[in-house]
Amino acid sequence: MNDIFDKIRQDAGPIGRHAKASHGYFSFPKLEGELGPHMTFRGKEVLVWSLNNYLGLANHPEIRKVDAQAAKDWGLAYPMGARMMSGQTKYHEQLEEQLSEFMGKEDTFLLNFGYQGCMSTIDALLTRHDVLVFDSECHACMMDGARLHSGKRFRFQHNDMESFDKQLEHARKVVEQTGGGILVMTEGVFGMAGDQGKLKEIAKRKAKYNFRLFVDDAHGFGQMGRDGRGTPDEQGVSDDVDIYFGTFAKSMASIGAFISGPEDIIMYLRYNMRSQTFAKSLPLPIVIGAMKRLEMMRTMPELKEKLWTITHALQNGLKADGLDIGKTNSCVTPVYMKGGVPEATNVVMDLRENHGIFCSIVVYPVIPKGEILLRLIPTATHSMEDVRRTISSFKEVKKKLEAGAYKAETIANV
Repeated sequence: MNDIFDKIRQDAGPIGRHAKASHGYFSFPKLEGELGPHMTFRGKEVLVWSLNNYLGLANHPEIRKVDAQAAKDWGLAYPMGARMMSGQTKYHEQLEEQLSEFMGKEDTFLLNFGYQGCMSTIDALLTRHDVLVFDSECHACMMDGARLHSGKRFRFQHNDMESFDKQLEHARKVVEQTGGGILVMTEGVFGMAGDQGKLKEIAKRKAKYNFRLFVDDAHGFGQMGRDGRGTPDEQGVSDDVDIYFGTFAKSMASIGAFISGPEDIIMYLRYNMRSQTFAKSLPLPIVIGAMKRLEMMRTMPELKEKLWTITHALQNGLKADGLDIGKTNSCVTPVYMKGGVPEATNVVMDLRENHGIFCSIVVYPVIPKGEILLRLIPTATHSMEDVRRTISSFKEVKKKLEAGAYKAETIANV
């Protein structure tokens, strides 16, 4: 009999095998100071492009005031217990009503966390007789939701409608035998590449294949659509999205999430989502703070306008200087370069140590071997000077990478 710890010690996984060398710098880094574009990393001030704080609400004075007052009034413990038992309040209900009105849906259910909430929604919607069809680049929470599904599942190539049609045909044949239904899931905005899901083209196929559509719009809620109503609104297909998933962790700069949809389906999910039934309710300061954030999203369009001003300046400037930002059509700004993991770490060290720029690094296995993705997240609190400085630094780093300056056999020594 083997000790389960033995295999863990022998195989830490594709990312974990770099843990000893990278921990605290490339992975699990500590950004300190006031949340915003300029923070401190290892004692040095850096220009930060790695916070999903799209509208700049994370450190907004009005938000800080409401959060502090709510914590003073209620504390972080209230309410105690799961909502089904003892954790329900009128404020939870008010936030759900406000979100339903904002999203144009019949009902909404608050979720404690985005990741577990998304997984649990998928699990609750499906039985073993049903078929799940999903985009190959769906977020890990959706992939893990798919893994929970005990029935058939088919994955189509990213945003490839020919591949999508083929998988729908497979799904239809299965449900003709099982008597189940089809759930299609995709994202509004894909968080790594920044491209939007082809919601309009997917929706056109609903009548032919009789499926329901689940959209994870974590990166679209707040930055896309009228007043931030999300990517389905941006593409004019809100009514075709049966279950809309949004998170508070990005544009709303908080924690928690929600699902909106038909009243009877949302009520079913209230009573059948295990991650909510058996988990403590969202603390009241989070709920009250979320209502303030939603109010500011609806009544302060200048926040979204500033975000997109910075986004356009950043993306257009990077492209003008020959940098590859892929097919993004959202605020998410990837910069693609060529090289292995050692080169990627040297690029990041140069950016942080010599240019004072902090951004997220993405390498294999998240993206193919030989590619480097540096992801920039613009916010409404960045300045045009921040943009100018970043474009100049990336141009210089790209030139050095192509000249072989970052070649190495092992990852950078930090």
